[in-house]
Amino acid sequence: MTMKTTVLRPVHTALGAKMAPFGGYDMPIQYADGIIAEHGAARLGAAIFDTCHMGELLLRGPSAAADLDRLLSNDIANLAIGACRYGFLCNDDGGVIDDLITYRQAEAEFMVVINAANEATDFDWIAGRVSNGTSVENVSDATAKMDLQGPKSPKIAASILTHPIDGLRYYRFMRNYYKQTEVTISRTGYTGEIGFEIYCPVDVAADFWNDCVNNGTVPAGLGARDILRLEMGYPLYGHELSADRNAAQSGFTYAISKNKRFIGSDKVLNTSLRDQLLSGISIDGRRTARRGDTVVIDDKTVGTITSACFSPTQTHAIALAYIDKEYAGINTTVSIISGKNLLYGKTTVTPFHKNGTVRADINLYL
Repeated sequence: MTMKTTVLRPVHTALGAKMAPFGGYDMPIQYADGIIAEHGAARLGAAIFDTCHMGELLLRGPSAAADLDRLLSNDIANLAIGACRYGFLCNDDGGVIDDLITYRQAEAEFMVVINAANEATDFDWIAGRVSNGTSVENVSDATAKMDLQGPKSPKIAASILTHPIDGLRYYRFMRNYYKQTEVTISRTGYTGEIGFEIYCPVDVAADFWNDCVNNGTVPAGLGARDILRLEMGYPLYGHELSADRNAAQSGFTYAISKNKRFIGSDKVLNTSLRDQLLSGISIDGRRTARRGDTVVIDDKTVGTITSACFSPTQTHAIALAYIDKEYAGINTTVSIISGKNLLYGKTTVTPFHKNGTVRADINLYL
């Protein structure tokens, strides 16, 4: 199958980016200065990521809120206009079809942001289960998305957007203008740092990217992005989340409502089905584990690594793993069988990086 490309691919090529497949797209993994430099820019300065591969669905109609409440694990009916919320799209068995963020744009209009590899599956699942009065439109091809992240990003965004951004809070979004074009900016912060997700028409994406770079932003690829999200303990679909894994095992129970019924809720809310829990592991030394490695306690297999990396902020390796519930406590000593190597570590609470600026008052950075 031919890989898709984003509208920013010529920009990445001009910058000499290393490209690789991700979610069906040819995406930048890193640029000339390398992953560690890009990671540092997001933590201490400003970095920009191409996330145009993400999908966007618009749901409209008087029954849209009720339909989304029935489809998604999080509460939608009480979501304020101008707010967004993270949740799971589950199957009948409580497995995760996708994790996504829902934006309430008006009383009867929502934008749902989905993962690239799941675009067709999500659309078919949602469109096939909404009421007759709800329309579902896939606007992914017409929408570009970029993530401007880091403590210096508010000043950079303020310098190139038309309207003030000083009132924008965490998990809120606003309409703004870039030059003469309306854009949407939000603050959800997948990296753990203060910053913005920018949704705009595809024809202005390259100019916006270049303006950010010309104002001191470092282009960053998916390699740095993966380390940043792992330091925050955030899940990645296909690693920590899948259709075969009960949503509640992820530990992200704030994204699961106990006040309503949704597709799969009988299984998701059944605590007896949570035989494993997602746990953080601090690994001794710099050598990292790999996805699929076995987690062992006293020669007994108790879990499996889902993601791992060397953490620049922690100066040692870290990992996420699904571990049998009885062993998933904090500060439990574990061994990891990684090929011919045996790694040692301890389970720990996430996030690993605890000083992120993602929830900070934006006025402190303007």
